[in-house]
Amino acid sequence: MSQTIYDIPVRRIDGTGSTLAEYRGRVMLIVNVASKCGLTPQYAGLQALHANYSQRGLSVLGFPCNDFAAQEPGTEGEIATFCDTTFGVTFPLFSKVNVNSPPRHALYEQLIAAQPEARANPSGALQETLAKHGLLPKEPSDVLWNFEKFLIGRDGQVRSRFAPDVAPQDAGLVSEIETALG
Repeated sequence: MSQTIYDIPVRRIDGTGSTLAEYRGRVMLIVNVASKCGLTPQYAGLQALHANYSQRGLSVLGFPCNDFAAQEPGTEGEIATFCDTTFGVTFPLFSKVNVNSPPRHALYEQLIAAQPEARANPSGALQETLAKHGLLPKEPSDVLWNFEKFLIGRDGQVRSRFAPDVAPQDAGLVSEIETALG
C-alpha cells in the first residue's frame, strides 16, 4: 500500500509529532514560509484565507523552510512568536522542513511528484530576479522560492500548485480554492 499525504509524519511548530490525517476531508493549502523574505507579507493574505474559508473546510498549513537564501534562520519558537505578533497567524504552523535541499521532506517529495510545475505569475518578475542573481532551482520541478503554494483537494490529491509570487488574494488561486471547497 502506498503512502498517502495523510500518512506522512510531520512535526508541529511546538515539536510534537503528527500527520496530516486530522485534515482528511478538508481542502489544504500547503505553503513553505519564511520570516525574512520579500514575500513574508503574504502571511497576512494566508491568514485572511484561513479566516474567510476555514469554516467551509480550508486549512492553510505553513511549513517554515530555510532553503532559500537562509531567509528562515530562527528557531521554531522564534518563528511562532514572529507569526503571532507580526501577522496574527492562527493557521497551523509546522517545524522547519527542507523542500529542495537534502534530505527533502517526504511531504514535499510527494507534493512535487504529484504536481511538478507551478502556475506562474504572468509578470514573471520573481523568476527574472532569481535568474539574475543565480538563484533558480537546480531542477525545473523544484520549489522556486518561499511561499510556493500547493492546493490539496478533500480527497488528499494535489489539485494545483502556485508560484511564490502568486499572492494569496490572487483571483485564480481564490477561484481554485472555492472550486475545491465545492
